[in-house]
Amino acid sequence: MEEQVEMVGRAFVDHYYHLFDNDRAALSSLYQPTSMLTFEGQKIVGVDDISSKLNQLPFDQSKHLISTIDSQPSSSSGGIMVFVSGSLQLPGEEHQLRFSQMFHLIPTPQGSFFVQNDIFRLNYG
Repeated sequence: MEEQVEMVGRAFVDHYYHLFDNDRAALSSLYQPTSMLTFEGQKIVGVDDISSKLNQLPFDQSKHLISTIDSQPSSSSGGIMVFVSGSLQLPGEEHQLRFSQMFHLIPTPQGSFFVQNDIFRLNYG
């Protein structure tokens, strides 16, 4: 069970950041109407508003470099908590930005997962 949770967490992280860096509009497929995003303290609810927020970020290109992925089962219903830390490289920026992000993945009847909760923070200091 623990190995499967780690495998799902890593596969999700690879998929999420690949989409973010290459086809950000496609991220909407990972959220549902009940999904919640807290982005640097701003609370956003619903797939449409989350998609708008992510697509209106003030940069078109990015590259995420993942340092750590920690995954845990979240309930008997098959949910998974995924905590990510890493760096974000933006074009024209000399220094990478450190970030942390947490996802709460919920299984779908079709056998995949959607993001119920997503919390993103830049790490300053």
